[in-house]
Amino acid sequence: MSLMNHAADRLKEIIGLETEPIAVFLGLSNQPSSTFDSFRSVAGQRYCQLLMQARRGESVRLVGDELACPAAAAAFGFRPLPEALATGKGLVGFGIVAEAETGRRMFEAMPRLQTGAITEVAACPLSLAPATPDVIVIEGTPEQLMWLLLADLNTAHGQRRQGNTAVLQATCVDATLIPFLGRRMNFTLGCYGCREATDLAPTETVLGFPASDLEPLMVALENLNLKAVGRSRAKATLHHLNGKKEQA
Repeated sequence: MSLMNHAADRLKEIIGLETEPIAVFLGLSNQPSSTFDSFRSVAGQRYCQLLMQARRGESVRLVGDELACPAAAAAFGFRPLPEALATGKGLVGFGIVAEAETGRRMFEAMPRLQTGAITEVAACPLSLAPATPDVIVIEGTPEQLMWLLLADLNTAHGQRRQGNTAVLQATCVDATLIPFLGRRMNFTLGCYGCREATDLAPTETVLGFPASDLEPLMVALENLNLKAVGRSRAKATLHHLNGKKEQA
């Protein structure tokens, strides 16, 4: 069993994921041309919808010219950001911000790839990854993702972890590009777009990390599973408090 296959199984078992950890591929040109032949090509979809299908068990790919979301397309370097978004006026129209300047600054600071750096993106369940992915994205409850963040803190020897977000482009930028460009885990509470366009539940959110971090993260997560995960979920301290209230 490969590291990715084993890790996918253990991730689901330890933190209780009900859907698949997602393997994301950005540099498809760096792989043999046949690597993604089995992936289903989709057109006219958003990147967050690509991830939605991958977490549900599908292997899918999307050419940049056919990515429906203009903000994600700009982040991946597929095409320029439309003026309505670049000026922030588009976000005012959506009711996301009250002032265009706020929206303009959000997009101005958006991490992005250089134009033409990649031509398409692909995603599949981690257990089915045909090669080492660039980024691993996981969608789940805050409590489930908390254990991954704590595992990451362990690998960093206690250094506090920081999330970077504009509450915009949660999957394409926050959970994919920031981990890819910054070589670190990033976490977010989601955004208007991914919550409107996918089945991401109100009780779920998303994080991402470079696939190169998978092995040390799994070592740390297995260690957390020896005691901390079960004890926290058992809520013994809460039950003790409730018992004292009943006796009073």
